[in-house]
Amino acid sequence: MSVARVTEISATSTKSFDDAVTEGIERASKTLRGITGAWVKEQRAQVENGKVTQFQVNMMVTFVLDD
Repeated sequence: MSVARVTEISATSTKSFDDAVTEGIERASKTLRGITGAWVKEQRAQVENGKVTQFQVNMMVTFVLDD
């Protein structure tokens, strides 16, 4: 039997929403072991002078707790 925990993280990128997700998971993996999935619950874009300058995602990350 395994027990998992879910935590919320926020990540940003100047490239795309996909890149923000990738960067967020890669960074979370440096601290959290056993990540099994992520659910993107919110996306936002920062706009300056009519152009998107930053992409942000808020994610729920699931990881299995150590025995």
